[in-house]
Amino acid sequence: MPTAKRRNPYYQGPVSDHFDGTHFFNPDGIEPLGFRDLMRWQFGGGRDRWPKSVPSLFQPAKPDLHVAGENIRVTMVGHATMLIQVAGLNILTDPVWSDRASPFGFAGPKRVVAPGIAFDDLPPIDLVLVSHNHYDHLDVGTLRRLQATHRPHVVTPLGNDVIIRRAAPKMQVTAMDWGERISLQGIDIYAEPAHHWSARGTGDRRMALWAAFVLATPAGKIYHIGDTGFHDGVNYKAAQQKHDGFRLAILPFGAYEPRWFMKGQHQNPDEAVMGMKLANAAYVAGHHFATFQLTDEAVDAPVKALTTAMIEHGISPERFRPLRAGEVFDVPPA
Repeated sequence: MPTAKRRNPYYQGPVSDHFDGTHFFNPDGIEPLGFRDLMRWQFGGGRDRWPKSVPSLFQPAKPDLHVAGENIRVTMVGHATMLIQVAGLNILTDPVWSDRASPFGFAGPKRVVAPGIAFDDLPPIDLVLVSHNHYDHLDVGTLRRLQATHRPHVVTPLGNDVIIRRAAPKMQVTAMDWGERISLQGIDIYAEPAHHWSARGTGDRRMALWAAFVLATPAGKIYHIGDTGFHDGVNYKAAQQKHDGFRLAILPFGAYEPRWFMKGQHQNPDEAVMGMKLANAAYVAGHHFATFQLTDEAVDAPVKALTTAMIEHGISPERFRPLRAGEVFDVPPA
């Protein structure tokens, strides 16, 4: 358990089972490896070369203004950015429309496929979920654009609200701890544990919290995870016990090689399928692949490995959908 006493620039609060007064941590979990291991990975070779651009199988979507009734519709923008339309609400997850997942406009992982929804074609956005502060999930440029054009309510784990308000001072932001519930615009939102970490630079590692979200809607429950390691399925089992299954889970299954470095923070396709089963999710929208090259595997490797995993675990392909940019998934009834 961390013991450092540096000042946390994002959050001050009581010690808990996942906060030591300065740093957040994964209870009984695997913390991110350090600088020496990072250099070993970066200079150890083995990274597959991605193409500079990848055409999507789908044209950019032009979403309806609203989806109501018993319907749940998910449209893939790219990476972890999706438009969820349910109960008359339009909800964005981890919105990134920037060309790079980076603090710099000239360097860092570059988008290889155009966003599946043009920013100007978005319907009115009511809510935004930001799962943690890594640059491929918390993009201040996109959040500024959303504030200027949509003025959504942003929900995020503890500490990330400070980062967001610094970039967009007028943004309406609610910060949540694990286990908390809020009610907004007719739905309940729960913040639940995920096994990950956070950092915007070299001096703020694990000083803002990371989380998964559960949306309890009139059309059913949705379990959204932006990033997670499998963590022996602990968090999936807890989510199932608390929420009694899900009509839809939104799960990452990419950015997982090399395993010795990524295992604690990013689940692989086989683990994602096991997580689906443990959480008792009827359907899955898969993400976190084929948009930004963050790790070593080939651009098409996650989908190939997912196909193998579904066969091995007896999951039919229509139940776990690896969504491509512009693809629309109308979730069947559970």
